Amino acid sequence: MNPLVSVALSLLAWVGTMLFVASVVIIGPRRLYDLWNETIPRLRESKYALAMLGGVLLVSAVGRGALASVSTIVGLQLTGTIYAIEGDFVAWVQASFVVPELTMYFSWVYVYGYVFLLAFPFVAYLALPKTTTLKRLIVAYALNYAIGLVIYTIVFAHGPRNVMPDMVTSLLYTYNPEFQALTDEVNENTNVFPSLHTSLAVTAATFAALTRDEYPLWTPIAAWFAVSVVIATMYLGIHWLTDVIGGIVLALGAVFLAYRFVDPADGDSRSEDETEAVRGADVEPTATDE
Repeated sequence: MNPLVSVALSLLAWVGTMLFVASVVIIGPRRLYDLWNETIPRLRESKYALAMLGGVLLVSAVGRGALASVSTIVGLQLTGTIYAIEGDFVAWVQASFVVPELTMYFSWVYVYGYVFLLAFPFVAYLALPKTTTLKRLIVAYALNYAIGLVIYTIVFAHGPRNVMPDMVTSLLYTYNPEFQALTDEVNENTNVFPSLHTSLAVTAATFAALTRDEYPLWTPIAAWFAVSVVIATMYLGIHWLTDVIGGIVLALGAVFLAYRFVDPADGDSRSEDETEAVRGADVEPTATDE
């Protein structure tokens, strides 16, 4: 089987299973039942945010290679600067903590856990009666990708596994060589600063903290996955600590801007009371009701 197809099927199975379990446990049957009839209207209300994210992803998919070539020519060559700032920190992480069990876990969380962490909030906030949080999440994701793509064009840098191959091992590919087929499709090896894995993971965790009243169980789960993803980027030799710090700053900035851009009064869906009223109106009146 083609390695890319194999990884894609595995990703679909893992993430699909986790989304199903998390939806039942965290979102709950009632909201999932309401979502059955409200999905299309809520997506329609979020159409501009979805269009924004779709446009950014399209530009990234089509122009990523060309922008990487531009970065090679005119980008700021910062690999040496980053190495001068933090030295052998990532090499020290691998030398100090690498064991087969951690390599298995961090490889799993870097691929499967990361996709689940980004996907579940979309489902969870789509299940809310008001679409404000959903639109803010989508806009924050779009800002992460858009700003990240601009910085990747401005900054040309290689990761620690490319700079110190004798000291830093590409553990992700050592654990499962097929993962490279997936990462080659969605990334360039000079897309280092900032770490988008970090920024998007921290974005999802920040939204979980901000919406803890709606989904209290999701907050610690999202925090665990986000911290694991952040550590994995360095443990696996993919990113510098500098990239991680840049990713955290990008995430917080994207969340802040998303809250500024999306007006909570703009196009909210029906409240829970209104939803209940509509559901009740669909029930045929009994003789007693009349």
